[in-house]
This record gives sequence, C-alpha cells and structure tokens, in this order.
Amino acid sequence: MEINIATAKRKIQEKGFLDVDIDPTLDLFHEIERLKKEKNAVLLAHYYQEPDIQDVADYIGDSLGLAQQAVKTNADMIVFAGVHFMAETAKILNPSKKVLLPDLKAGCSLADSAPADLFKAFKEKHPNHIVISYINCSADIKALSDIICTSSNAQKIIESVPEDQPIIFAPDKNLGAYLNKKTGRNMVLWNGACMVHEIFSLEKITRLKIRHPKAKLIAHPECEEAVLKVADFIGSTTQLLKYAINDSCNEFIVATETGILHQMQKDAPNKTFIPAPPNNACACNDCPHMKLNTLEKLYLCMQYEQPEILMEEQLRVAALKPIERMLEISKAAGLGG
Repeated sequence: MEINIATAKRKIQEKGFLDVDIDPTLDLFHEIERLKKEKNAVLLAHYYQEPDIQDVADYIGDSLGLAQQAVKTNADMIVFAGVHFMAETAKILNPSKKVLLPDLKAGCSLADSAPADLFKAFKEKHPNHIVISYINCSADIKALSDIICTSSNAQKIIESVPEDQPIIFAPDKNLGAYLNKKTGRNMVLWNGACMVHEIFSLEKITRLKIRHPKAKLIAHPECEEAVLKVADFIGSTTQLLKYAINDSCNEFIVATETGILHQMQKDAPNKTFIPAPPNNACACNDCPHMKLNTLEKLYLCMQYEQPEILMEEQLRVAALKPIERMLEISKAAGLGG
C-alpha cells in the first residue's frame, strides 16, 4: 500500500487525484467524519456536487456563501468539494491553512474561457475602465480585477460603482448582459460562457412547459437570454433554492446544474423538480468538472492530504484585494450565501 501511495502521489499532476484502491468494505461516510475530527478539517461543498458529498459536507452553498465560510472557518484544513477556482479562492483567503481539492482536474469551462494573457491585453484596450470579475475565474484573472462578484451579489456590487465609471465585466457574457439590463449599465463584456448554462434548449423547455402547464421555470442568470426571457424567476443557486422552497407553486423546471435538485428535494420533499433539458443527445445537464469529485477521491484526499492547492504569494496577495472588496460590499448590503 505504501508503494502504491508513493506512486499515486508522484502521478497527481498527471492524474489529478490519488489513484489508489480503497477497501470496498470501508464506510466512507464514517471515515470522512472521523478524518474531519482528527485533522480539524472543514468540508465545504458546492450545490452542484453529487448527493453523497453534499450529505457529508459541513457547509453546502453557492460561490458567495462558500467564500464567506472560507473566511470564517477556524479549521486547520479546508477540504473543498467543488472546482479548482473555488479551492483557489479558499487558499487566497487562507494562506496559512492547508487547502485540498479531491481532483485537480475539476476545472471550469467558464474560467477556462478567460486566459489571463488575452484578458490582460483586452483590459489594456479599455484603460479608463475598472474590472468586475465573476468569481468563476482563475486567480490570475482575479489579480487583474478591481472587484470580484458572484451571481448573488453582482447587482449590488455594480450599483456600488459610480454611474459614470466605465466597467469591464468578465468572464460570463450571459450574466453580464443580464446585469446590464438589470442595472441600466453598458458594461463592456468579455466573451466567455459556462458550458452547462449555455446548452439549455429553449425548444425543449417550451415543450416541457406545455406538458407541465402549472410548473414555473426558474433559471440561473448564466443561461442565455432566450431562456431568461421565458423564466418565471431568475437568481443565483441559493436564490433559486430559496424561491423553490418558499413559493406556493408545487412544480418547477430548473435551468441550472442538476446538483441543486438534491437540496431542493430535501428541503421541499412534497414538491416536484424537473431538470431543464439541454440541447444535446444527453438527457442531463451535469457539469462534468463538478462531477469529477467522488466520495472515494474525497476520502483519499483527506486521508493523505493530497492534492493540495499551492500558490505564489505575489499572485495570492494581488487576487485577495478584489475578493476582500466583494466581501466588504456584500456585508454592507446584508448579503449572505
């Protein structure tokens, strides 16, 4: 086993995770709880993680809530069940803590759509603009930004900027276009998008609404404008969850990643939640990056404290400033995750 572990550690960069066989009789839920106590570790999970991981997490939330929890934690070790930019954000906020990610290859199509060198050149073409970047971006993009936002707080953050101050919004063009309409601004948009939210089929959603006439369509603002136009409610992941629980309607078509349906069903067991159909041959709209994390990888990463998120201090400090600005504005506005 020790040889196996040593080999697996050497191959982490290639594989992305510790590729080690686990005793199939292990109770992974029990083992993860044990490791959390032994190592004073906190497990933060995004709503888009698989149900088993959500059920064993200490905190489940959207990007704003997860960032706020990363600031608050007294744990020595942060285990992030999400994607790479989220674990990076936790490390930016907690330089002295060990931050782990079960699979380093759990990336983000939206973050990948904004390479730092190209964005730097884009920014230089708009010298009088400030940069507001959606948290779904790399540490390099955060370091080039003035303020970070999430879908929960983006409108408040934009409205905190003087109206005569030009803004570049990156990297999500759909969220940026939606916010331009909501705020009346004319932000310059970077041409990026999330593969999950771009793939919803308006035609299939329309047919689904005909079959379920009483259902409300609720959508994340990363969706394309055509889908947002027919939505009954638009909001961040947390806002969608709260709306579905509190609204009097008993049936919802949900246009975001399917992981959120687990919490919706747990919190409102008597309601029906239908995933909005994508425009492809698959009947699902899962994020392939989010779903790279598994209970087995989570256990191994906690047991052997690998893969670990590491970052150069100069980059971390530069990326920290716009995140702190976001947290300050969110706190002042009374926004939680």
